[in-house]
Amino acid sequence: MALEIPRLAIMGHPNAGKSSVVATLTENDRIAIDQRAGTTTESDVYPVIIDGQTVIEFIDTPGFQNPSAILEWFQAHSAQSDLAGAFVLAHRADPLFAHDCALLEPVGAGAGIILVVDGSKRIKEKDRIEIELLRLTARPRMAILNNLTKQPRYMEQWQDALSKAFNSVREFNAHRATYAERIKLLSALKSIDQRWEPRLEQTIDAFARDWERRIDQAATTILDLLRESLSFRYSESFKNNKLVFKSGQERAKDDVMAAFGDGLRALEVRAQEQIRANFRHNVWNLAPGSILDQDLLSEEVSRSLGISRGQLALAGIAAGAASGATIDLATAGSSLGAAAFLGAAAGGLLGFMGGNALAKLDIEQAAGTQRFTVGPVTNPKFPFILLDRIILYSARAMNWAHGRQAADEAAPDRVPDKEIPSKGFTESLSTQQQRDLARFFGAARRGKSFDREDGCRELIKAILRDVALDRIDSRADL
Repeated sequence: MALEIPRLAIMGHPNAGKSSVVATLTENDRIAIDQRAGTTTESDVYPVIIDGQTVIEFIDTPGFQNPSAILEWFQAHSAQSDLAGAFVLAHRADPLFAHDCALLEPVGAGAGIILVVDGSKRIKEKDRIEIELLRLTARPRMAILNNLTKQPRYMEQWQDALSKAFNSVREFNAHRATYAERIKLLSALKSIDQRWEPRLEQTIDAFARDWERRIDQAATTILDLLRESLSFRYSESFKNNKLVFKSGQERAKDDVMAAFGDGLRALEVRAQEQIRANFRHNVWNLAPGSILDQDLLSEEVSRSLGISRGQLALAGIAAGAASGATIDLATAGSSLGAAAFLGAAAGGLLGFMGGNALAKLDIEQAAGTQRFTVGPVTNPKFPFILLDRIILYSARAMNWAHGRQAADEAAPDRVPDKEIPSKGFTESLSTQQQRDLARFFGAARRGKSFDREDGCRELIKAILRDVALDRIDSRADL
């Protein structure tokens, strides 16, 4: 028999950050979030659906309007076994308590409680009243300290007040919570009532399975981007009468190279769109100066991402030797290993030189026309740069809180973003991993399959898992 779906009512006074918490926990950035007080006027249910099944429901409720009156009623009717349900039944027709009934109705129906408070503000008497009346509901309950700034001045006061009335108290910044922090919060919900543990275990398992599928899909997107970009070519024909003068020839070359670069950029943009959709982002903003906001083919991106010249040399030698060995095999060894040696030397030299040119330009003469063709990419560093960029983009998508749009970017004391990294991920890989990637890149350029592609896929997935679980610097706030 299937367990009952966990239902949690998100509560708190107006503008405490309830809608931001719901948006982040449900990965739904279409939820209306407004910094003005009292934006939410009725309860809205937001289910989390995985594989067509609802695994948990969060209920965004209005803020308290008459907490003192509710507390007085609760104290006067303390003999009632279900104070929240009894209050709603008694006051449903009273316009004065319309918001309060909408807030308490889910609790009366059996939902657990998550109280959201802004820990950056001083605790007031009204807050203490709300805490006490929620304690009297006797429902499983957790309190979230949604501290939106760097100021810890009032946090201890909140902790003391909340710990006396709630089963669990957690700090959670809904505007900047990572995937790992969201999972930790869901795991902590198990502590609010032992009877909830089996239901929440199933919910967390469903989240984990869904996340693994999304990581696998992200890896597929990344591998497709690498294959398509590294094998990409652009051709255009020009009539000879337009190329009589050197200026015309140079203009034609520039046009073809520009179109080639635009084609690479378009492939990256398409992959980024797929990554955003995979991690359910509709609202998306890049921080000013982000390496992800720079032109893919810019010097800044080239300097910041990819592997070093020394690492390129080692990876280049490996890739060159591999291609040379293929020639030997095709000639039944008649070259006595010469092709393998020359391939290794060429690969190593290209690595040491840094491979400044992105791709070669070929010109074919035909009747009355010249055909200009650029590609595929020959620069050995570029695929490592491209891989770093799309992994960084994925890392940001995985850990970009869906309640982020409510953050007050102008606040001088807001919780800061992480610093932009100077490097990506590929530079920290082992030499063997870099060599395997270099071989995959070489096969992609030639439009060939690579027998160790599964290993490259698992490597990319391992990096994404580590980013999601905060086992390494996520570099996600870019």
